[in-house]
Amino acid sequence: MNVRKVDKRNERIVKPLHPVLLGIIEYTLVIIGSFSIAVSFNIFMLAHQIASGGVSGISILVQHFTGIQPAYTQWIINIPLFIIGVMLVGKNFGLKVLVGTFILPLFILLTKDWPTPTDNPLLASIYGGLGIGLGLGLVYRARGSTGGLDLVAQLINRFTGLSYHLAVPMLDGIVILCAGFFLSPEKALYALIGLFVTSKTIDAIQTGFNVSKVAFIISNEAEKLQQAILNDLDRGLTELDGRGGFTGEERKILMVVLSQTEVSKLKVLVKMVDPSAFVIISDTKEVLGEGFKLHT
Repeated sequence: MNVRKVDKRNERIVKPLHPVLLGIIEYTLVIIGSFSIAVSFNIFMLAHQIASGGVSGISILVQHFTGIQPAYTQWIINIPLFIIGVMLVGKNFGLKVLVGTFILPLFILLTKDWPTPTDNPLLASIYGGLGIGLGLGLVYRARGSTGGLDLVAQLINRFTGLSYHLAVPMLDGIVILCAGFFLSPEKALYALIGLFVTSKTIDAIQTGFNVSKVAFIISNEAEKLQQAILNDLDRGLTELDGRGGFTGEERKILMVVLSQTEVSKLKVLVKMVDPSAFVIISDTKEVLGEGFKLHT
């Protein structure tokens, strides 16, 4: 397939951040994210015994039976996992993973006496999921980790071939099943809600809240549409070569990425230039580049 990008606007040169400044920002995000996770864990999840997977969920179960503070359990589990990961995988784990592994249990220990703002376990699972998801999203944006079962999933993936994205929910599921068995089935349901909210919040932090649109336009008036989009909509576009599956005729396909507010304008332009054009418009999670979000 031949692809030709058309854009009338001058290309902007974006200078990358200085490595030292970028490092400071990333470590700051790891610290802020870890603090958000710790506070949400203590005042929502731990306060209501909601073990929503991970090492944090294991630490709640351990405290239920032994009375050991969750922070100590998390250190006991995370530190050997980190050492094993460095020995088997190498330096890929990185210093930010080490920082997250140590600082998250520390924040949990320091905020362990903070009171819970709600007596409703359903609200606790939702708010806890939001706070933990926010924290994890910030840590992941900084290319860091807080250790835990994520490291176990990486090791499982490396040595068994099992997909990392399958290993993580499998491990979380085992923890939640144990919570349902040893605590109560109701607690397990709250844990599932918290885990769901956490995953959706991480997605929102990672990809942003602004959903863009991508449009594919197949038209016999491709050249006129191209000029209309460039001049009237002020959007760049990419020209693709296509062929009709039934007729075998060569067709030009215009691909345009635009914001939600520009969709109606595009529809009007297409209707004015070629009312018989075939248009596909769909959501796209994240767009990086000229006219949208800068690469980070």
